[in-house]
Amino acid sequence: MHVAALWLPKAAEWLNGRKNHFENLETELGSSQNIVWMHCASAGEFEQGKPVLEALKKAYPNYKFLVSFFSPSGYKVGKKYAGVDFVTYLPLDTASNANRFIKLVNPALVVFVKYDYWYHHFKAVFDQRIPLLLISAIYRDNQVFFKPYGNFHRKMLHLFSWLFVQDSESVERLNKIGISKCSVSGDTRFDRVAAIINSAAKIDLIETFTQNGPTIVAGSTWAEDENLFGEIINGLNYKLIIAPHEISAKNIKHLLDLFPGKAITYSELQNGIANPDAYKILIIDNIGMLSRLYQYATITYIGGGFNKSGIHNTLEAAAWGKPVIFGPNYQKFREARELINAGAAFSIANAYELKNAIAGLEGEQLKMIGEAAKTYVETNGGATTAILQYIQENRLLTTA
Repeated sequence: MHVAALWLPKAAEWLNGRKNHFENLETELGSSQNIVWMHCASAGEFEQGKPVLEALKKAYPNYKFLVSFFSPSGYKVGKKYAGVDFVTYLPLDTASNANRFIKLVNPALVVFVKYDYWYHHFKAVFDQRIPLLLISAIYRDNQVFFKPYGNFHRKMLHLFSWLFVQDSESVERLNKIGISKCSVSGDTRFDRVAAIINSAAKIDLIETFTQNGPTIVAGSTWAEDENLFGEIINGLNYKLIIAPHEISAKNIKHLLDLFPGKAITYSELQNGIANPDAYKILIIDNIGMLSRLYQYATITYIGGGFNKSGIHNTLEAAAWGKPVIFGPNYQKFREARELINAGAAFSIANAYELKNAIAGLEGEQLKMIGEAAKTYVETNGGATTAILQYIQENRLLTTA
C-alpha cells in the first residue's frame, strides 16, 4: 500500500485515513458506552447494512452505533450519513490492532455485512464473548471455505454466533463443512430499496427534462455500456439519462463527445445554460441521485455487465417496477438470475440485441414486465425483520 500510494490516490487515502487512528477514535468515543459495531467493506455493503442499523436504532435507542469501513469510498459515504454516531476505518487485521480496537470500542454486539473476513478481528470479538453476526451472506462452491485448502477460512466461520444467509443453497454448503449456526433470512438490500422508494423525493429538473415521455435510465454505466447507446441512439425514440459509474471530467467529456449536439449535463441543466427540450440525452455528473432517477424510467439499463466484476445494483431499478436490461456478465448475481427467471429482466450481448430488447418493450407487455419486477422485490423482503427477531429473542441487546 505504501508503494502503491506513490501513484494511486485511493491507496494514499487508505493510508492517510489510518494515521493516528486509535488516538483519533479514542477522542471521538470519549466515555461512550453501549455501542453496536457494524462493519462494511465499502459503500455497497453499507447500503445492505442500513436497514438493520435503522431497525436497531429504533428498537434500542439507548445504544450508540459505530460503523467501520475498509475502503475510503465507503468511509466517505458513511461520514455523510446522519444515522450513525461514529464512523471509522477498520484497523489492519493484526492481533494487537484487533485487541486494541475491541478494548477501545467495547461493543455489545458486532455485525459484519455480507463478507470481509478478518481473522484477528473475529478472534478478538469471540475471545471477549461478544455476539458476532454476519448478515446477507451468500456462499458458492468456488469459494475458499469449501476447498481442501480452506481450513483456516473455515475456522473463521466457527467464530460467528450466527450467519444470516441469502439462500437455502448457502445453508446446505455451510452444513456440509460443519457450520450449523446459520439460517436463511434473505438479502437486506430488498428491504433497503423498498425503503428508498417509499421515501424518495421528486427531482423537478428530471421531470422537466423527461416531460413524462418515454425515457431510458442507464445507471452505473462503463464505457462498454455507453458505446452501445452510441451505436443505437439515432434510431432510439426515447430520451436517455445516463448516470455513469465514473463522473470524472474526462469521462463526462467522453460522453458528451459520444453524443455530439444531443447531450447536456445535469450541472448545465441546473444552471439553465440551455433549453432541455433541445436535447435527447442527459448526463448525470454527480453522485447520490441514481436510486431516485429510476422512478422516471420507462426502461432501465444497468451497467457493468461487460466487465469482469459484473453488473451493478439491479434491485433499485426493479423496485420501481421497471424492466431491467444488462450485459452478459451477470451469472454470479442471484437477483439478476432470478429477475430473468421472473421475466422481469433481459441480458444482451451487443448493440443489436439492446436495440431489439428495447423495441420489444411496449404496451401491455411493458406493463406486465414492470409488475413482475416490482413483485419480485416485494416478495423477497423481510431479512431485516428476521435478523432483528433473532437479536431480540436471544437478548443480545437490552432496552434498559
